[in-house]
Amino acid sequence: MPRHPVPLGFVFRSRAKEEKATAAKAAVTDSKQTRDPQAPKGRPTPKRSEAQAPRRSVANTKLTRKDASKRQRDERRTAMERQRQALASGDERYLPARDKGPVRKFARDFVDSRFCIAEFFLPLAVIILVLSMVRVPQLQNVGMLLWLAVIVLIILDSVGLVVRLKKQLNARFPNESKKGATAYALMRTLQMRRLRLPKPQVKRGERP
Repeated sequence: MPRHPVPLGFVFRSRAKEEKATAAKAAVTDSKQTRDPQAPKGRPTPKRSEAQAPRRSVANTKLTRKDASKRQRDERRTAMERQRQALASGDERYLPARDKGPVRKFARDFVDSRFCIAEFFLPLAVIILVLSMVRVPQLQNVGMLLWLAVIVLIILDSVGLVVRLKKQLNARFPNESKKGATAYALMRTLQMRRLRLPKPQVKRGERP
């Protein structure tokens, strides 16, 4: 039987269509993968989904309750250690909220630069207590008089400190909030110098 010849137009047309289809697919693929201008030639930039996959996997990793509580304890311990060091060195960044700010720092330095009768209150109170316990009327009377004298001196000294401190604060910090600064200073005077926190940063007699 005679063979049916295949039309040449059919052969060339099918090949041309296949080549066009292949070229179109390659163009679409290349358009989806844009190259980073800074990336070397011949190395296409990875897709956004591929680049973000590791970060998503890390973000989606859930901590157990035990790990979360351990992390909180470690962070709390680190914060407390920083605060302890700041109380010793006066570092403003990690001080407690009640000690932060230039107004509070000046109030501390103002108290630490002078002698305050109130800082000797505890030792004097112990002496007065011992005298009152001794069964000698004369010593008990001395203890009572000494107690009254200490109270009066502390009141007079504290009033003078508050007046001078307010005057200095108004002159140095006219636009700052000075709320609670005088009470903060008075509470500091009741503490012995070596036990004060934050630690004193000025010497006695030195101007703040």
